[in-house]
Amino acid sequence: MDLAMIGLGKMGINLVENLLRNENHVVAFDLNDDAEKAAAKLGAKTVDSLEEAVIALKKPRIIWVMLPAGKPTNETINKLSQLLDSDDIVIDGGNSFYEDSLKHNQILTGEGIKFFDCGTSGGKSGANHDGNFMIGGDDYETFKYIEPIFKGIAMKDGYLYTGKAGSGHYLKMVHNGIEYGMMEAIAEGFDVLEHSQFNYDNEAVAKVWSNGSVIRGWLMELAQDAFSKDKNLEHIKGVMHSSGEGKWTLDEALKLQVPTPVIGMSLMMRYRSLETDTFTGKVVSALRNEFGGHAVDKK
Repeated sequence: MDLAMIGLGKMGINLVENLLRNENHVVAFDLNDDAEKAAAKLGAKTVDSLEEAVIALKKPRIIWVMLPAGKPTNETINKLSQLLDSDDIVIDGGNSFYEDSLKHNQILTGEGIKFFDCGTSGGKSGANHDGNFMIGGDDYETFKYIEPIFKGIAMKDGYLYTGKAGSGHYLKMVHNGIEYGMMEAIAEGFDVLEHSQFNYDNEAVAKVWSNGSVIRGWLMELAQDAFSKDKNLEHIKGVMHSSGEGKWTLDEALKLQVPTPVIGMSLMMRYRSLETDTFTGKVVSALRNEFGGHAVDKK
């Protein structure tokens, strides 16, 4: 299938490779020349502007936007509403706030353009192979048209059409809130071990917990990887940055009067880490770097 990828950051460039591997034709655009060169090396057709990306595609055009939430995505959606024709398709695969996605849907459908909000999980490795996608959009028939894209790049049973527009990013928002709580629990456990009277090998602990224990899983495997590189995480600060989704989940829970104490406390702990270096912060920071390539603050 022909489509354009707008945004070639950590996730976008890996999605391009995944799409090409699954025999799609990809037009790629990014403001960063080095990112475009990397996409061209993979086999994508690169262009110099959003306008050229639109021109390069057959109708109905499929544009996948993979940009930071907020202004970059908002401006691109607004521009696409003027460049595309009726029945063209826009997929927002970034971490946009679901209320922004509702606005984007209104803007695009007002021009007859089909819009899908796609929560994307699995980090860089998932974007590159066997990803996870939560896809909202008002037009189910159009979803069936683009479904082969997701069937090719997702893990088996790793994509879901979630219903009307906004529902995909809403589901991803809650997913990320859960992620906050899970990472905080793992990190706090290792912090207790760090302060105990026993001399544990953190990598070995993460390894044994990854094999057959109740708390096994990908995050524990990532903890093992992080400890294999720096056994006590001495080279990074325990600063836990947050990109917004945890706060959005908590805000939504408060609005709905749904108690979410674990997610709420995990968000508060991230804010606390900005003031004081903690081992808990080191572990969460390392995990975010392992699965998403997020920056860590080095000592």
